[in-house]
Amino acid sequence: MTSCTPAAAGRRWRVLAAWGCGLLAALPAWALPTFEEVRQGHRSSEVLVLSREGELLQRVRQDAQVRRGAWVALADMSPALRTALVWSEDKRFYEHSGVDWAAVSAAAWGRLWHQRTRGASTITMQLAGLLDEDWRQGPGGRSVAQKLGQAVAAQVLDRRWRKDQILEAYLNLVPFRGEIVGIDALARTLFGKAAHGLQEHEAALAAALVRAPNARPAQVAQRACGVLRLMRSAQAGAPAHTDCAALALLADGALQRRAWPASEGVAPHAARRALAQAGAAQAGGVLRTTLSAPLQRRAVQVLEQQLRELRGRHVEDGAVLVLDNASGEVLAWVGSSGVLSAAAEVDGVLALRQPGSTLKPFLYAQALAERRLTAASLIEDSPAQIATPGGLYIPQNYDRQFKGWVSVRTALGASLNVPAVRTLTMVSPDAFFRQLRSLGLPLAESAGYFGYSLALGSSEVALLHLTNAYRALANGGRYGPVAPLVRPGGAAAAAPTQVLDAGAAFIVGDILADGNARARTFGTDSVLATRAWTAVKTGTSKDMRDNWALGWSQRYTVGVWVGNASGAAMHEVSGTSGAAPVWAALMAHLHARAPSRAPVAPVALVRQAVRFGPAPGVSTPLEAARAEWFLAGTQQSFFAMDSGAAGADAASLGALSDTKNSVPGAPSAVRILAPAPGTIVALDPDIPPQHQRLQFAAMPGAPAGLRWRIDGKPLARGAQAAWLPWPGRHVVQLTDARGTVLDEVRIEVRGAGLAGR
Repeated sequence: MTSCTPAAAGRRWRVLAAWGCGLLAALPAWALPTFEEVRQGHRSSEVLVLSREGELLQRVRQDAQVRRGAWVALADMSPALRTALVWSEDKRFYEHSGVDWAAVSAAAWGRLWHQRTRGASTITMQLAGLLDEDWRQGPGGRSVAQKLGQAVAAQVLDRRWRKDQILEAYLNLVPFRGEIVGIDALARTLFGKAAHGLQEHEAALAAALVRAPNARPAQVAQRACGVLRLMRSAQAGAPAHTDCAALALLADGALQRRAWPASEGVAPHAARRALAQAGAAQAGGVLRTTLSAPLQRRAVQVLEQQLRELRGRHVEDGAVLVLDNASGEVLAWVGSSGVLSAAAEVDGVLALRQPGSTLKPFLYAQALAERRLTAASLIEDSPAQIATPGGLYIPQNYDRQFKGWVSVRTALGASLNVPAVRTLTMVSPDAFFRQLRSLGLPLAESAGYFGYSLALGSSEVALLHLTNAYRALANGGRYGPVAPLVRPGGAAAAAPTQVLDAGAAFIVGDILADGNARARTFGTDSVLATRAWTAVKTGTSKDMRDNWALGWSQRYTVGVWVGNASGAAMHEVSGTSGAAPVWAALMAHLHARAPSRAPVAPVALVRQAVRFGPAPGVSTPLEAARAEWFLAGTQQSFFAMDSGAAGADAASLGALSDTKNSVPGAPSAVRILAPAPGTIVALDPDIPPQHQRLQFAAMPGAPAGLRWRIDGKPLARGAQAAWLPWPGRHVVQLTDARGTVLDEVRIEVRGAGLAGR
């Protein structure tokens, strides 16, 4: 607006100067926008985050200064609202040409006789002020120049716009109360409904707020009552009596209500991520994402249901991620259990947690690709003491039982810890660390920091990155980044990179889909057995702080984490009782109508029938005969421990026993073979509690009548025994039939106690 004040001119030219300034102020009126420009330029203070199907998933407030809803067409507004506004603000709205000259004359006459009259500002004039701040009323009222400019602008608007367009724009732009701007925000905030649902009393209140946005509830109700009387006076057959007392109650309740929360929906964390990816330009309107609305709702429902069942086991948080294998698009993103969580704002999809045994598939895939192992290779599951710069690293299995010689298929399927550590000694922590980084796992520390514990998931990863790494297994070892949550609009996805041997990835998937391979730990009827073809791995971190289930089908990769955002330990949650039921339910939902077929083997693989020899000193085969997959050139038909290997194994065990501190006076020929003295058992909850037994064994050739005692209490008879471990320091004793102590070792058990002890 051109700056000009009548006081700048001489006293005699005051009136002429005012008119001159008014004409200058009116010049911007000819540059007023069109109705379409105003409507298209309207920006809601809320962003509507939509699914790939176009359904509303989440509404997120972006503008903290005002609360402005979506643009509402006049046809979608309550007829009572339109009537109330016209009667309250501009009775001759449909008759004048932007300025109500009769009202102007009445106002001027009233001021001349010092009488209070209603203002002469029309709806069109008020709209002009909303469109251009030069004509808005300031704290001291409008100047003469502003009034003249506003009158000219109103007449220009009236000639260029239709009456219904003027009324529609006004109702979408007018401030109502406090931060509330526009009829959509008013209707949803104060009345909890859309603008088309406003009833007569609510419409009268809305119209009253236009004239006095910040008045007390009693004053608003009084004005609304007057508007309601005017409306009914013009309606044939309308009730003659107006219940102002009821209107006062309605006003008092509505003006205190905030029925429109800052954010609501089923995807708060995904919406936050999508908005961050869209950038600052997304200041309102609609944002379409890759999420699937039915799947997102189902994921939220299943996770909440499972966490309610786990509430008694000190579990309150969880997260779910579903990826499309081909495109890398996110189909479901549940970052929190919502109201069940004490930290609902923490996004569990992005939070760093220890992955436990879920890293083992990548380790075995690397060993297979480097031709260090095959799926049928025998690997020893027995006590191991690995020298490290920090001392001896002694891995333990979840059930404290050692299976002896097992195949790689069994070791991975049953999630045995000791064979995984032995495999890492072949691959080396440095090489495995590089492999994990190539799979998109941004490990913060170095390989030397984690050491051999890296095989058992001692690092920290996010569910987002871990699930995408499993997607690489589903895609034959080809890694590609997760696609942005914001719909790319047809943009081509980044070309994947081959980071794992395709044959090795296939074999690992075949093992993780094999119910027989996991039977030793999980049984044959666990929740991991799905009707459609799937490959799955569970994991539990140290001290039961994190529980995972990750796996894939022909089309989808699903990752689930449950635990506590605070890092607190869970109580008696195993690999199949925590995250796995959520994973299985989502896989069932995804393939309720769509089949999932097993992948086709790469041409570089060979299918070979294999047999296994017996363990040393045993007549039965180590494992049942089967057909096995091999990388071409690594296949063989028979796997057994030869005499040299068995002798070496016995020698190593004998050497281990010689290092023990024997009981003074005990016969030297009778010793405890297992557990080794000083053994530290860290309970790993990947395996159900009923399998949590530590095996005790005497040296071969021990006499009959041996007895075992724990902390002085009788345990079992015979050369071997099984004990369900309990946290604490314990003394294991081997005695003869008369109670004479032949040997003893001291061990320590760490971790949560097991039910059923």
